[in-house]
Amino acid sequence: MRKPIILFAFAAFALPADAMAQSPELEDTCKSVAKSFFMTDQLAIGTVQSFPELKPPGVRMSYSTRQGTAPAEMTDIFECEFDKADKPHNLARFCVSSTCYAPNADDGDRKRRFDEMRILLNRAEK
Repeated sequence: MRKPIILFAFAAFALPADAMAQSPELEDTCKSVAKSFFMTDQLAIGTVQSFPELKPPGVRMSYSTRQGTAPAEMTDIFECEFDKADKPHNLARFCVSSTCYAPNADDGDRKRRFDEMRILLNRAEK
């Protein structure tokens, strides 16, 4: 009889801790970057994980550019890294699946896309 009580107690304390570790503010900022990158207001977002305690803080989320896609069917990943967890977040890098965009990217087009997203984010956070 003790096992169910212990498991219930563990679950009751573990779930809120996981929820508190998430950062809705970082998540919203990454969603904004993704929508700007895809140039759409209608980006379907699935599972979102944020890590404000990491250096650099970041967000990883599944997404689909097709509306009506079930979250379980979303296999594409969008990731953001920021200079800090508090606003202004200052975009440090973002990745779309396995392609990353950063200020020091060797590819000129990827560097330009990064600069565009950083400018749009800076405008939005002012």
